Amino acid sequence: MKIRRALATAVAAAVTAPAVLLSVTPAFADTKPAAQTQEKQSKPTIKDLEKAAAEAQKAYEEAVKARDEAQVTVRKALKELSEDSHPLVAAANAAKQAAKDAGAAKDAADQAVTDAKTVIANLPADAPEEQKTDAATALSEAEATAATAATAKTAADTKAAEAGEAVDDARVAAARAASVADKAQDDALAAKIAADAALAQAKKEAEEEGEDCEPENDLTAEVTGLPTKLVAGTTTAFSVRVTNGSDRRMDEVIAYVGVHATDKSGLKDTGKFFRLQWSSESSPKWKNVKNDYIDAVGALKPGARTDLKMRLTLDKATPAGNGVAFIAADFYNEDGSCGGTPGADMYEFDVKAAGSKPGKTEDAKPKPSKTTKPGGNGHTPQGSASATPATNGSLAATGSSSATTSIALAGGAAVVLGAAAVFVVRRRKAGSDA
Repeated sequence: MKIRRALATAVAAAVTAPAVLLSVTPAFADTKPAAQTQEKQSKPTIKDLEKAAAEAQKAYEEAVKARDEAQVTVRKALKELSEDSHPLVAAANAAKQAAKDAGAAKDAADQAVTDAKTVIANLPADAPEEQKTDAATALSEAEATAATAATAKTAADTKAAEAGEAVDDARVAAARAASVADKAQDDALAAKIAADAALAQAKKEAEEEGEDCEPENDLTAEVTGLPTKLVAGTTTAFSVRVTNGSDRRMDEVIAYVGVHATDKSGLKDTGKFFRLQWSSESSPKWKNVKNDYIDAVGALKPGARTDLKMRLTLDKATPAGNGVAFIAADFYNEDGSCGGTPGADMYEFDVKAAGSKPGKTEDAKPKPSKTTKPGGNGHTPQGSASATPATNGSLAATGSSSATTSIALAGGAAVVLGAAAVFVVRRRKAGSDA
């Protein structure tokens, strides 16, 4: 989401290089063509694509399971088809043996015919007629037996061939089952890859088309309990309340909590000495804030709110100086709509050296201050810049505290407050370009 990316980019730019306080325009443009809106409505939402990707993943996992099961079945079938005890193999072996026996019987019958013919051929010319008749009868019977044996052998050979083919067919069928399972897995994998690619592309487009994310005045993020004076070597607890004051549900809400500081010269970033942690009712274990984002706010119904417990620890080596906390929130809906607080609120504080006595302190207040907004939820857009442009490095027009003014005198005001200005410019630009 471009709104989120703009925040991180702005902070990085502001705390690592000189920045200039920028004036901003509070107007937001909404000039989306109707045709474009209709086209977007016809596209599947990210929720639809996530569902399709999940279903494709499930189908692929089932295909892998089916393939594994098929391979087990095939191996078992092939093993059994290699054993004489298998019915088809036993039948094929019996048919083969019968064909062999039939062949032997035919050979014996053929030999009998040959022998009978030899007897006739060796009869003397003066042999008795009775002897000649017996020899002729023997030959005739031998030829009949040979013909019967030949028919039996043909039938046995056919049966043996058929039985052998049955075994081969069973082996081919088993292999085909494995091949079908392999292809089903390949098809499922292709479908999964396509679904994942479609989802990734949609998310990329949603990220790149940040102009679709619009500022939401009724999404607020407020800090309570952050003192205006912090001492190095101590831990301070405060809280961030994120409220959906709109009349629509926000499916995914992300809080932005960035804490930055400089030494008294205003030129040295001392934020590296800070450790910021968070916890919530749904996630009570303390966790470090990574990249200034807390992605565990979850969904917020209209009018709902959630509180994040924060814990800021300053290393004993933290130099004295000044700091600022930037607070904002973004939301992302399953239908692809998104947005966030129009800017980031600043909460300024002083950093005292280790062992210092902070003296009288009070809770830090957001800059700029909030005023009643007609028709809204009682807040102006958070982080909105003053209507008076900040020029020539002047901080007076921004309503800056004396602590920040001291940074300005040291030449570091642009580093601390410049981040807020860049926040507002970039996030408002995301809205005006929509």
